[in-house]
Amino acid sequence: CQPVPKQPNSKGGATSTGWARLLSVLPSFGFLFDIDGVLVRGKTPIPAAKTAFQKLVNSQGQFVAPVVFVTNAGNCLRQEKAAQLSQLLGVPDQVMMSHSPLRMFKRYHDKCVLVSGQGPLLDIAHDLGFCQPITIETLREKHPLLDVVDHDRRPNVLVSVDLSVVLFGEPVRWETNLQLIIDVLLTSGYPGNPYHRENYPHIPVLACNMDLMWVAEAQSPRFGHGTFMVCLENIYKKITGKDLKYEALMGKPSKVTYQYAEYLIRAQAAERQWQHPIHTLYAVGDNLMTDVYGANLYNRHTALSQDEEIDNSWESVLVCTGVYNPHTEVPLDTRASIAETVFHGHRDFRFEPALVEPDHIVPDVDAAVDLVFQLENFAPY
Repeated sequence: CQPVPKQPNSKGGATSTGWARLLSVLPSFGFLFDIDGVLVRGKTPIPAAKTAFQKLVNSQGQFVAPVVFVTNAGNCLRQEKAAQLSQLLGVPDQVMMSHSPLRMFKRYHDKCVLVSGQGPLLDIAHDLGFCQPITIETLREKHPLLDVVDHDRRPNVLVSVDLSVVLFGEPVRWETNLQLIIDVLLTSGYPGNPYHRENYPHIPVLACNMDLMWVAEAQSPRFGHGTFMVCLENIYKKITGKDLKYEALMGKPSKVTYQYAEYLIRAQAAERQWQHPIHTLYAVGDNLMTDVYGANLYNRHTALSQDEEIDNSWESVLVCTGVYNPHTEVPLDTRASIAETVFHGHRDFRFEPALVEPDHIVPDVDAAVDLVFQLENFAPY
């Protein structure tokens, strides 16, 4: 993957003769880094990431510019992911999970919610502010007659409980989760009762992480939570003839995720007492359908916003170490190749070729940092 040349933007159009005169030591920009496929593959750091953070972290162990790590992962605590990243790359804690924006959905925090996924689900839910979470496994134990795909796990007695649904990430036993979530949706939260297809719209569903696929150590991408959501949506529609509705979708490329990330960037800049306003946010990722689409979509939103406080732009930077990994040299005109890509985004996000066009394509995250420093005429040391 070769870098794609691009004309400098309005902020970074310095020539080689004038560059030294315009160098800045205070950042007026921020980074949003994806994790899987950009910084690590599974539990293995990508070599370029260590080089990149030697440039981004100073001798005091602090970032030289605002940085947030925005991952669509949702099956672990934010603190756990931050500690894992710090151990692998030695970077400060600035991790945002796909479920982090759920902290803002306070109207559900006192309600009983059914949580789907894997890992420490109850701990995650409590950490986000939910007071009455219940897992699929607990629901299965209360309603053992509902989960009969596995004949060895049948019998007993039924109990009813009023529920909403929060999808954190892909579960281990897909058939059990799909069955019980459908039961909850078609009984208005009382899965011990008969189905009532006329109850529509159904009880609230909040979903995190729409990635159809993600990259780990395997040579090919693996199924992500977006694949599980495709299964759930199609089963619901096949049974009812109606679309499954989401109260909210979180994780890239949703607008609420970028709003929350921008809030974290500005809070970090204020805490460090950097006086320059943050004008440009660079979203660095490996996935056209999440990282690039989301940054471009939110950039369009801010450009159309009437809010006078919004005075920034977003630029998408695509790296070639993860989901997007072309086997041939990238053409100078990226629109000629990328616009033909099959859309792997979520059903509720309309495909537009312009939204999956990255502003920049670089080989890896180290090249991305170099590019941004050049565009911003930034010299932290």
